[in-house]
Amino acid sequence: MKRILFQALVFGWLMLISVAGQSQGEVIGSISGALRNASSRELSQYFGGTVEISINGDRQSYSATQAEFVMKDFFAKTAPSSFEIVHQGGSDGGVPYAVGKYKSKDAIYRVFVKMKSANGALRIDNMEFTKE
Repeated sequence: MKRILFQALVFGWLMLISVAGQSQGEVIGSISGALRNASSRELSQYFGGTVEISINGDRQSYSATQAEFVMKDFFAKTAPSSFEIVHQGGSDGGVPYAVGKYKSKDAIYRVFVKMKSANGALRIDNMEFTKE
């Protein structure tokens, strides 16, 4: 009886981890699509209450609404020709992140997106665009 209970608990735990990982992948995929399509509106759906955005070292915290306008301006000035996720993972503390390559007509940027869980959903906490 104990063995069956233990197996059921392990199975349930593995299913929970699988669903959480799938959710993170879906969110990162949606963020990637928004960056690829230069859609500040789509991207803003994943912003937390405040978002720290850094563009070439100029780092500031914004409300979600302000961050949408900052990204709209960035996309207008540096429209993407492509965007791809190069790496994704999580810190030891369980903070999910993704690293990508954003190519525009004039420059290539390394993009770092750090997320946090808020009310059971993953939200963008920090975005860094660094020109290569």
